[in-house]
Amino acid sequence: MHLSTNEYRLDWPEGVGRRILQQTDSTNAEAARIAQTLAGPEWVLALHQTGARGRRGKAWINPEGNFSATYVMRPHETPAEVALRSFVASLALYDALSAATGRSEGLALKWPNDVLLGGGKVAGILLESFGTGGQVAHLAIGIGVNLVVAPDVDDVEPDAVRPVSLRQETGIRIAPHEFLDVLAPAYSHWEHQFISFGFAVIRHAWLSRAARIGDVITARTGSNQTTGVFETVDETGNLVLSTPQGRQVIAAAEVFFLE
Repeated sequence: MHLSTNEYRLDWPEGVGRRILQQTDSTNAEAARIAQTLAGPEWVLALHQTGARGRRGKAWINPEGNFSATYVMRPHETPAEVALRSFVASLALYDALSAATGRSEGLALKWPNDVLLGGGKVAGILLESFGTGGQVAHLAIGIGVNLVVAPDVDDVEPDAVRPVSLRQETGIRIAPHEFLDVLAPAYSHWEHQFISFGFAVIRHAWLSRAARIGDVITARTGSNQTTGVFETVDETGNLVLSTPQGRQVIAAAEVFFLE
């Protein structure tokens, strides 16, 4: 099934640029190159990437037809507050996927930067900031969505959530530029909520869509790992686990689900 743009397109957000490239190394790298020249925030979409990457420098597999874009902006908050936009982007992706398919069943958010569909990973987010003196001059929010094809399970980390594609799970095929027409308004909505009301509103909305709250999960950072019940995400975006050793607050980690 292929949806026409008219079936789900929303109004493009005012004051936000839109740049579509046939090819680039990575949209985050392109965002870094153009950031100083931009008058306002801008979406950069690439139909093909030659050097895409995910978290911790891992290669991001990006077959033709999948979605790769970056939202580049000038934030005004502290670096810690700027980093909370990963939650903003997660909510936008959740809403965009819901709007594009007409349903939210099977969608969930996985701390810190992934979106799940039918229990598998359909999208990921990578934040990169640029600046000097401890200040963030520009923020690049890189977003990859498996619209058509998911990576092979052998290409992802052992024990990681299996990759899935939107077409595989729903039968719906959406072109990258059409998905951007849905994602951009969704992101602007949650960005406005974040700017106007702070992280509390974002946190509440994120938790209501979170995967595996109340379940036992493992948070892994390098060779260290913590296993416990996923209790919540705190007021600064940290993962909170309840463990036999007590309550553990984790600022950064890869999360693995226990079957």
